Amino acid sequence: MKRRDFTKAVGSGAFALLLSNGALSARQAKPQVAITMDDFEVSKLSKSEADKRTQAILAALHSHKNLQAAGFVCGRRVDNENGQEVLSAWDQAGHLICNHTYSHWYYHRRSVAEFSEDILRAEAILKNYRHFTKRFRFPMLKEGDTLERRDGIRTFLRAQGYKQGYVTIDASDWYIDERLTARLKQVPGANLQPYRDFYLQHIWERANYYDDLSRKVLGRSVKHTLLIHYNLLNELFLGDLLTMFERKGWQLINAEEAFTDAIFEREPKILPAGESIIWALAKESGKFDKLLRYPAEDSIYEKPKMDKLGL
Repeated sequence: MKRRDFTKAVGSGAFALLLSNGALSARQAKPQVAITMDDFEVSKLSKSEADKRTQAILAALHSHKNLQAAGFVCGRRVDNENGQEVLSAWDQAGHLICNHTYSHWYYHRRSVAEFSEDILRAEAILKNYRHFTKRFRFPMLKEGDTLERRDGIRTFLRAQGYKQGYVTIDASDWYIDERLTARLKQVPGANLQPYRDFYLQHIWERANYYDDLSRKVLGRSVKHTLLIHYNLLNELFLGDLLTMFERKGWQLINAEEAFTDAIFEREPKILPAGESIIWALAKESGKFDKLLRYPAEDSIYEKPKMDKLGL
C-alpha cells in the first residue's frame, strides 16, 4: 500500500501518531556496544600467566554468542615469544588485530615523523596475522596538541590505508586493575568482589554517560566501541561485564559491525585532539561544554571513590 493510500485508510492524525511512535521506537532501540581491548601487555607475564589470561578472555567472548572483539596491540608489549602465542590465539579465534603503535608514546611529545615510524614498526609485527585490520588507535587517546601534529598524522594514516579505531565509551579500567593488582600483592587472598562491583558500576556509568551524550550531539545512539584492556581485571570479570550489558538491555555486537557506523569517518577539528569520538564531537559543536571534563577519563576521578571504599 502506498503512503497516500495508507494515510487515507487510517486518517492523517493516526498516521502522524504512527510516525511519531516509530521515531520514538528508533530513539529507544537497544544501545549497541562492541568490545575493543588495548595494549596486550604480555612482556611482564610468564607463559602460564599469559596463557591463562588469554584463554579466560577468549572464553568470555566465546560464551556470549562467539562475540568478535578488536584488539589494539602495542607492538613492544607483544614483541616476544609469549606475545606471538597470545596474538596467534586471538587471531585463530577470529578477533581483529589493530595497530596501537609500537612504543605507546604520548603523541603530544613526539614529532609526526617519529610517530609515523612507530606506527609502521608496529605494523611490521602485526601484518602477517590473518585478522590484522588497518584500524589505528592513539595511545591515551591523545591525537595531537597542535595543528601540525593533528593533521600531519591524519594525512599519514590515510596514505597508509588506515581508518580510525575511535573509542566511543572511554573508561578507566586500567586504574581499577592497578589497584586490584596492588591489593593482591599485599594480600594474596583478598576478597575481589568489591573490585568486581566497582568495575561494573564504573563501566555502566560511563556507558550511559557517553550514550546520552551521543543522543544529545548526534540525535541517536551510535554503535559503541568500549575501551578496556588486556589485564587481570578483565581476565577475572569480562564475562560479568558482558552479562551486565545484556541484562541491562544493551545489545552486544561484533567490533567489525560497530566500525561500520558513520561516526568512525568523522575527524573533529578540535585542539588538543582526542578523547572519545563522541566527546570530541561534543567539544567541536561548542554546545555541550558543561557536560565535558578534560581529560575525559583518568585516575583522578576514580581515586577518591576507591579510597573511600577502601579498595
